[in-house]
Amino acid sequence: MAQLWGGRFTKETDQLVYNFNASISFDQKFYKQDIRGSIAHVTMLAASGILTEAERDQIIDGLNSILTDVENGTLEITSKYEDIHSFVEANLIDRIGDTGKKLHTGRSRNDQVALDMKLYVRDEIVEIKALVLELMNTLHSLMKEHIHTYMPGFTHLQKAQPITLAHHFGAYMEMFKRDYGRLCDIYARMNYCPLGSGALAGTTYPLDRELTASLLDFAGPTLNSMDSVADRDYCIELLSALSTIMMHLSRFSEEIIIWNSNEYQFVELDDAYSTGSSIMPQKKNPDIAELVRGKTGRVYGALTSLLTTMKGIPLAYNKDMQEDKEFTFDAIDTVKGCIALFNGMIKTMTVNKDRMEASAKNGFTNATDAADYLVNHGVPFRDAHGIVGELVLTCIERNISLDELPLDDYKAICPVFEDDIYLAISMEECVNKRNTIGAPGPEAMNKIIEINEAYLKDLNN
Repeated sequence: MAQLWGGRFTKETDQLVYNFNASISFDQKFYKQDIRGSIAHVTMLAASGILTEAERDQIIDGLNSILTDVENGTLEITSKYEDIHSFVEANLIDRIGDTGKKLHTGRSRNDQVALDMKLYVRDEIVEIKALVLELMNTLHSLMKEHIHTYMPGFTHLQKAQPITLAHHFGAYMEMFKRDYGRLCDIYARMNYCPLGSGALAGTTYPLDRELTASLLDFAGPTLNSMDSVADRDYCIELLSALSTIMMHLSRFSEEIIIWNSNEYQFVELDDAYSTGSSIMPQKKNPDIAELVRGKTGRVYGALTSLLTTMKGIPLAYNKDMQEDKEFTFDAIDTVKGCIALFNGMIKTMTVNKDRMEASAKNGFTNATDAADYLVNHGVPFRDAHGIVGELVLTCIERNISLDELPLDDYKAICPVFEDDIYLAISMEECVNKRNTIGAPGPEAMNKIIEINEAYLKDLNN
């Protein structure tokens, strides 16, 4: 058992206790961060006169050799070690002797693990942001392609008013823009270095914490040593942001699933993003969308679990906090996979434009525009609402749309109607005249696309 402690104890830890206490099975994920933090730490120790330059160089060479050997497979991280910290330090001592024992000068596992977790989460935020950006680029392309693709907009899953597919995609674009912003906010708020906080009360060594923070690309050192080792807010904030991303992906997936159904046939998913049935040869299932929807609960669970773990912990560090890692690691991996697969799915799906437009016509989505026509001809809105309601009932009885109802039938209910009613309720006109900012009209949509173009250009650069 390779451990960083033991002098106080008179006998070996029970194997079951050791196994229960150990974290090497999951914290080996941040071996790179642990080595990077250690290199920064010894660089600072030498700059502060606590280590000699020769000791610094020997330790850094040893750490880099460990990193190289782990990455090329010649050095295996095994359960022989209690955690990633003991793995690195034990192997360093094996390689360079007693000088390796000076690595831990002026730090504790408490601030060390706090640093490793921050470095790991920070790196992962960068990768998640890149995936969200890629998804937004896809949505932006689809919005430009479908400015004139008419479809029904829904409320209560009932057809409501005509919109365009660009407008519908634009709603999700706004959601993912907010998600991207949340990730940026979390990165900025967490980007302070805990190393040098020690176990909870700092250290008597003259550490230069500003230098350590600078070497690790932090904005500065954390300002309270107790909070530094006890803080997992950034993990909770990230899990909250990831839960929101998954909620958005899940809502989008639900719509893709509905649109892909035999009843709607608005889209067809590419074979590469669909699966079949073991018994029904005709089936083509939207399993990727369903799995994204299902895995949302998994990420929610990680957030709830970590909140529950942290809620009763007194200051400062407690072993309970070891539970932060598996929740966070799993949620990160889940979200990264879901974003990538979802992006591929919508990028390759086929849109049935005719089917979408026909659905909008057959769902009386232009009824509001028929009422607006009457209002524009002097009929009070409340009366216009009732008149169009009668027209819709007539169409339902005949199984036709408002576009197909003869003018004589319009006039029989209200003589104000003229031939121009058909232009007023056409899908194109219904959409085109809605041009207030944020609406689906082409003038409004082109303005939004222009705004998004500038936004994405800035991020892509």
